[in-house]
Amino acid sequence: MDRTKSENKKKPDTAETKPNPGPQGENTVTIKDLTVEYKMKKYSIRAACGVSLDIKRGRMTALVGESGSGKTTVASALLNCISTPGEIVSGEIIFQGKDGGVVDVGRLNEKQLNAFRWSRISMVFQGAQSSLNPVMTILDHFYETMKVHEPKTTKGDAADRTRRVLSVVNLNADRIMKMYPHELSGGMKQRVMIAMSLLLDPELIILDEPTTALDVITQDYIFKILKRINKETGIAMLLLTHDISIVAKFTDYMAVMYAGRVVEYGKTADVFRHKAHPYTRGLIMATPSLYGDLESMKPIGGAPPDLIELPEGCVFRPRCPYADETCGREEPILRTVGENHLSRCQKEVFHVK
Repeated sequence: MDRTKSENKKKPDTAETKPNPGPQGENTVTIKDLTVEYKMKKYSIRAACGVSLDIKRGRMTALVGESGSGKTTVASALLNCISTPGEIVSGEIIFQGKDGGVVDVGRLNEKQLNAFRWSRISMVFQGAQSSLNPVMTILDHFYETMKVHEPKTTKGDAADRTRRVLSVVNLNADRIMKMYPHELSGGMKQRVMIAMSLLLDPELIILDEPTTALDVITQDYIFKILKRINKETGIAMLLLTHDISIVAKFTDYMAVMYAGRVVEYGKTADVFRHKAHPYTRGLIMATPSLYGDLESMKPIGGAPPDLIELPEGCVFRPRCPYADETCGREEPILRTVGENHLSRCQKEVFHVK
């Protein structure tokens, strides 16, 4: 029997959380014209190109797109941990704390970055099984994390704080802290990782496919916990995913990425209602529905472009069923098509009336 499901029955979805630390809806992070390049000997790859994005306090924002669209690159840039030979070549990432302080993430030195990560921005990686040390108890994981950022922390202090954050994700803290990773189900491990991301009271949590390989019931349960934390604490959340159904149900804003570019951005409800870019329309139409028939599902033809040799004009043009000769003349820019709704398609037929 999956321990996650038994825990779900024992623990109600009402665990105490911290009070809201600031006005919801204000920007926690503003990304402006971010470009990330991987420079090889013979060529360069722009994994993110001119990305601009607002991540709001108390809201869950999704980055959606196929594998290789640039989602992880943007997340890595937020933590200023682009791996070599990649580098941020232009743009800025501005973090605005609940205390009113403003930080340009790209200008932080290594010591400042170590203090910034986890205490201001934390991350839940996909695949909890590979993130936990099999020979350490759960409490030791939390204690080790705290020692890195707060060297004077005692194990008693760590236990107190661990107990608090484990209760937030509806886990029996006194029992879980003594256990080893192999004694936990997949869903419980993932909740442990979410609790660890809360340990130092961050203001933004990046969620990289946080429910990969979990059954749909456990996925739904975990996202309900995340949404409650998001609303009650005011922590901003950035979700990286290709699962359109999760985006529709749980997120407030969404940015659709293709070939390193944001091709559509807006409130999730508006994007689903109007679908102002053909790629967005394709992603949604390719998602199965309980209320539709299989014939209504239409996969997107072709494959994402080679970032070394991008097509001229609109990068989605070779796969777009609505493309014509005008789409190959120049790359379209993000333009306003509705209230707080942007699209990179120049065709008026897709714009909000």
